[in-house]
Amino acid sequence: MDDQNKNLILATALSFLVILVWFVVFPPADPVTDPNAPVAVQGETLPPALAGSAPGETAAIPAPETARLKLDTPRLTGSVALTGGRLDDLQLRAYRESTDDNSDIVRLLRPMEGSNAFYALYGWAPGGSLTYDDVPGPNTPWTAVSGEVLAPGTPVTLEWANTKGQTFRRVFAVDEDYMFTVTQSVDNQSAEAIRLAPYSMISRHGIPGDYQSFFISHEGLLEVADGILTETDYSELKDARTSETEGVPMTSTEVKESGWLGFGDKYWLTALIPSSSQPYTSVQKYFPARDVYQAEARLPAVTVEPGASASSESRLYAGAKEWATIRSYENDPGFLAKLTGAEVDPSKQKIERFVDSIDWGWFYFLTKPIFAVLHWLNGLIGNMGVAIIALTFILKALVLPLAYKSYVSMARMKELQPEMEALKERAGDDRAKLQQEMMKLYREKKVNPAAGCLPMLLQIPIFFSLYKVIFVTIELRHAPFFGVFQDLSMPDPTSIFNAFGFLPWAAPEPTSMLAMVFIGILPILLGCTMWLQQKLNPAPADPMQQQIFAWMPWIFMFVLGGFASGLVVYWITNNIITFIQQYAIMRSHGHRPDIFGNIKAARKRKSLREALAEKAAEAEKAAEKKKK
Repeated sequence: MDDQNKNLILATALSFLVILVWFVVFPPADPVTDPNAPVAVQGETLPPALAGSAPGETAAIPAPETARLKLDTPRLTGSVALTGGRLDDLQLRAYRESTDDNSDIVRLLRPMEGSNAFYALYGWAPGGSLTYDDVPGPNTPWTAVSGEVLAPGTPVTLEWANTKGQTFRRVFAVDEDYMFTVTQSVDNQSAEAIRLAPYSMISRHGIPGDYQSFFISHEGLLEVADGILTETDYSELKDARTSETEGVPMTSTEVKESGWLGFGDKYWLTALIPSSSQPYTSVQKYFPARDVYQAEARLPAVTVEPGASASSESRLYAGAKEWATIRSYENDPGFLAKLTGAEVDPSKQKIERFVDSIDWGWFYFLTKPIFAVLHWLNGLIGNMGVAIIALTFILKALVLPLAYKSYVSMARMKELQPEMEALKERAGDDRAKLQQEMMKLYREKKVNPAAGCLPMLLQIPIFFSLYKVIFVTIELRHAPFFGVFQDLSMPDPTSIFNAFGFLPWAAPEPTSMLAMVFIGILPILLGCTMWLQQKLNPAPADPMQQQIFAWMPWIFMFVLGGFASGLVVYWITNNIITFIQQYAIMRSHGHRPDIFGNIKAARKRKSLREALAEKAAEAEKAAEKKKK
């Protein structure tokens, strides 16, 4: 490999290293919360009344603790508040806050009366002679008329009647997973027609406590409107244009056919899903005075004649971003899924681009298939760590044809070493002549000096795609490997600090500076395999490059030490496979890598100070030659 080739590899590797160091040393700042800021005590704000309606109070005052109906499914537990008919108490049975078996299960929705309130609310916006007192609102005292426990196959029905002859009903139903169906109806027994519009909303008080503010994963508001996905950060909604009619920062989209909207956390999703082919207005707004974020689906107004009734049905997804579950709700199998026998279920409503509630990123064309294969391997093997290793073998097999050409080119470059050394002697200090002669030699021998960079360039998008998959997918959260490695989405829990668990004190916290120094066993294995892979080839002739290449494995070892352990497992496996492939290809072309010889030669290399001094001397010599 000539100097030009090594310079190209060096530039690529250093660029990659700079990106990694920047991510670790300069992570995005966490949002600052003022501890002295007042706590919001007001309730949600309802959609505006229809034009021509009588004035009414739009701001709700929080009600005291209310009677509740129990919610109990195989995957969910919680309750429905009878005051307001809110779905505001929801916990996920399958997920805990930490890997400790005794830790609390994850709470997704929280009542309005407590901190970090997060809930779903349904209602009707009044029109004509109706006011907000005549339609159910956040503080309406509903009565349960059917069902005692909300469970799959056993819906519950709430009822409330106003003083003008209208009776409102709300039916909650839930399936085995995370999908609720909410049916609102109104029965008009008055002597005149009424006009009103159904709505649904999700209200979040303040930014959630586990918000990470990391650009790798979107956390905030999500919206799909007629096939167009929009991701809105909390800060972006704060800076949105203030509505002239509602007086708060707000965005609004008219949806003609289908869509959904809501809040997407890193691992959880709470989304409103109006019925398909039903036009509606998708609204996202922020109330600065109360620090409340709100997502609303406003449906068209309906006129209900005397003695008639009207109803509106919509769905609510509240649960984990499980790929298989969300994909089944999307009900739109892709090309590969259809090849394996998947079909559209005509009995289910399609939810367009629902799987994109998972933040696949810019490299979605890589992250989606990579995760699909990883998910399949995990289901087949039953261990996510082993599945990552198996995925690495598959990825290496896919890029083998290109890598083979690269390794063959590198082997041929080794064969040309004697001729290249002879060219250097004949050219002397004439760099231009040396480059011309080398390019002529490459053409005659049909060797591409840049081909050796190809394996490294291929690894960069794969590396970032797998990093994205491990970071954002819930299937990797708390996914065990073996022994102490019980969460592949987190950094290596072992540490030199406590002799990898043999000393009676804890390892440094993963986010601390000490953890960057006292790394674990996986990063050490990474550095060793990268160093061994380097020894397949002699060190570069240039002393400066010698030093940089010599330090690179150990720098990567410390930089990647803070990354998810699943990603480090991939990199270690990749290094081992690459070493075996490159060694075998070199042997097949008559070149036996002298690994031990290269290791001994590396011990005799010049120090960094000597390399810099030599470079300075060469530059001075070249400058003097130009003067002459």
